Amino acid sequence: MPVQFRPASLYLSIYLFSSYLLISALPFFPLLQGQTVEKPWHLLVMELVSWLGFWALLQRPRWFHYLLLPAFFAVPIEIYLRLYFGQGISTHHLGIMVETSPKEAMEFLGNKVWLLLLLVVAVTAWWWSLLRIARSHTHFHWTHRSRWLVLSLFAMGVATWTYGEHIGVAKAAASASSSAASGSSSAEEDEEEEASASAEASSASASASATSADTLSRWRSSLKKHLPPLPHWARIPYDEETYIRTWPFGLVLRANDFWIERDYLAKLSEKSRAFRFQAHLDGNPETPQTIIMVIGESSRFDRWSLNGYERETNPLLKKESNLVSFSDVVTAVSATRLSVPIIVSRKPAAQSLKAGFSEKSFLTAFKEAGFKTYWLSNQMSFGQFDTPTSVFAKEADVTQFLNLGGFTNNSNLDQVLLEPMANAMRDAAPKKLIVLHTLGNHWNYSHRHPQSFDHWKPSLYGVVNPAYTDLKNKQALNNSYDNSILYTDWMLSEVIQKLKTSSQITSLFYISDHGQTLYDGTCNLAFHGHNTQYEFHVPAFMWYSDAYQEHFPDKIVQLRLHQKARLSTENVFHSLLDMANIRYPDEKLEWSILSKQLKTHTRYVDSYGWTNYDNATLKGDCREVMDKKTPLVQEK
Repeated sequence: MPVQFRPASLYLSIYLFSSYLLISALPFFPLLQGQTVEKPWHLLVMELVSWLGFWALLQRPRWFHYLLLPAFFAVPIEIYLRLYFGQGISTHHLGIMVETSPKEAMEFLGNKVWLLLLLVVAVTAWWWSLLRIARSHTHFHWTHRSRWLVLSLFAMGVATWTYGEHIGVAKAAASASSSAASGSSSAEEDEEEEASASAEASSASASASATSADTLSRWRSSLKKHLPPLPHWARIPYDEETYIRTWPFGLVLRANDFWIERDYLAKLSEKSRAFRFQAHLDGNPETPQTIIMVIGESSRFDRWSLNGYERETNPLLKKESNLVSFSDVVTAVSATRLSVPIIVSRKPAAQSLKAGFSEKSFLTAFKEAGFKTYWLSNQMSFGQFDTPTSVFAKEADVTQFLNLGGFTNNSNLDQVLLEPMANAMRDAAPKKLIVLHTLGNHWNYSHRHPQSFDHWKPSLYGVVNPAYTDLKNKQALNNSYDNSILYTDWMLSEVIQKLKTSSQITSLFYISDHGQTLYDGTCNLAFHGHNTQYEFHVPAFMWYSDAYQEHFPDKIVQLRLHQKARLSTENVFHSLLDMANIRYPDEKLEWSILSKQLKTHTRYVDSYGWTNYDNATLKGDCREVMDKKTPLVQEK
């Protein structure tokens, strides 16, 4: 006998179905913003197949609606991130939600906390109303025998995909030409943001689970010897990068990625868990002192007017008489995830490609010496480019990641760090180290500053998804980069002004993790990962208060004497501890910029092996760094 639909019952069923349709449509939200959605039909089919399998397996909404509760609570977060930052929930955002304390959340949200509570109540009521419908109506109960057909097809699809993953898929007859095309396009991918870092992240993750990977590899090899590959026509067109964008099912993969990253981070931390510097302060522990360490991003030495650039990109910093800018500092690697560990620890440059390090960072040394430590970041916390830095960041007494956007998307401006920094400075602890990890001058450059800093034009400000590989945008791209430097100047000046108003002994050290290549002259390369001088030669400076100079006059004398010394990011750890007058048994003052014992050392950079930067030639307009001898072999 057919089911009789009463009007009220019909409306409630439509309400239930529409709600599920709504959360499934979130990946297509960019269309409402006039943007495109990558692989829309592939995405749509994946969602449809997932819903069919999910519904067929659990049969009725009353049995699976509970599983959808996290997705319902994630809906307003997803919409907020897409509206303001142009991206959905990522592994990084899950990390922020899991690891942010209630106190930090309250400070970050401010008056918006009431809006958040209102949203929580609204979403709870929404989910609860749907649960009541799911429990009291049978319209969507899948009792027809077609359910078993769907489950069988689903199981066959999973089995076929698994077979192809482990045994392999035969190549199509016409795959030769497509392989060639793929090879040429992959060359262009080297110009993507953090392309070189991606390869290192993959190898690092692999090394963390080498034993299980070897076992799996042997098992696969054994099967491949006895079983034929899956025919190309039977290949299941599953694409994890696309599936992870589906709703609500992709959230499961994102959560899984988060836990994998978290586990990997824990393994890296375990390497240095018992390490101690045995550091102590040489001085009065009650004397108030605040040190700010600013880690810049993608900033290039010769685009700072402080260093001779023709455009006035540093109008505020140039006014600071107590500022010493170093003219010859290089970074070992032009990738954030590999260069930052060299800056914050004693990890040798020639080991930067290796995952993890057995020692801790300067944060722990400062803590041992009685400093309260802060790591305030406008970068990401989790993801293939970020985990190595997060390991060190979590050594701090207070760690906050404030970037709700991303690298290439809209994100918080670096000024988001100013208020947390001011709160840290007001802390009652007499001695404080505050690290500010900025987004600096990372692509998209026009997203790194507000409109008021859109000074040089034409620029890319307001341009949606600019084609950075199009040389027609060369001028606009370079103007936007200079505009981002102009904003960095303002940001750093604001930090200095806050230090000036303090009655404590204050100082600041700034260094960028790497630089950028920007279609210089006839060079057709942009961004980083290209082994050019533009990427290795980075800006760095130290600012000190009058009180600091009075307290450490000898250090200031040495600082100015070494302004033109050959330095590298390896000098930072030793200089920062010397800056605070922190001593430890195996210290190396010959690496400190503030010590009369400073000596030059071989500066290796990642260019076709470990190239001696000071025994290299610069090739062409790209100024590619080429060792005059044979570069050292790199170990990974």
